Amino acid sequence: MKPFLAIATFTVAALSLPAAVLAQADTNADAVQAGSYTLDSAHTLAQFSVNHFGISDFFGTFPGATGTLSLDPKNLATTKLDVSVPVATVSTTNKKLDEELAGADWLDAGKYPAMRFVSTKVTRTGKGTATITGNLTLHGVTRPATLNASFHAAAVNPMKKAYTIGFNATGTIKRSDFGVSKYVPLVSDETRLTITAAFEKTAG
Repeated sequence: MKPFLAIATFTVAALSLPAAVLAQADTNADAVQAGSYTLDSAHTLAQFSVNHFGISDFFGTFPGATGTLSLDPKNLATTKLDVSVPVATVSTTNKKLDEELAGADWLDAGKYPAMRFVSTKVTRTGKGTATITGNLTLHGVTRPATLNASFHAAAVNPMKKAYTIGFNATGTIKRSDFGVSKYVPLVSDETRLTITAAFEKTAG
C-alpha cells in the first residue's frame, strides 16, 4: 500500500501544479513590477503571414529572438524596447522553402543576419494595451513601424523561479518597403506580424 500511496500523492501534487501556477498569474497590467527585463528566447516567437497567390494565407515563424525591456507601468511613456530576431531561423516546416527565404532573393540572412525593432514611443490605449512605435530594421533598411501590444499576465516562472511577464503584439508592414519584393503582388506585399513574448526581470 505504501508504494501505491506514494504514487497517488505524487500524482495529485503533479496535477495540482498547473492550477497553482495559473492561480498566481496576475493579469492586472498596473501591478507589473517596474524594472529591467531580458527576453526569454525559449518562450518567445515571431510569426509572419502573407497571402499566397490570392489562394490562401501562408505563415512562418522566427524563433531565437533576443532583447531587453525597461518598463514602469506607472509611467508607460518611458518604456524602452529593443529586440533582435535572427532571420536565418525562419521556419515554415518546409526545409527547401526555408533555405529560399533565408537566401539572397528574400531575406539575405548571410548579409543581413537579423531584423531589429527599437521603440521610440509607447502610448497606452486601454487597460493592458498600448501602441509601440519604433524603428524596424530589416534587410538593411530601417523604417518606422507600429505594434499593437497587449499584456497577457505576470507570474514567477515555477521552473526558472524568475518573475516573468508576457505580452502579445501584432503589426503590419509592406515587405517591399524593406527591399524584400520577390513575387509581389502574387505573394502579398502586406505582411502581418504576430508576436508572443516573455520577459524575465533582471533588475529594478
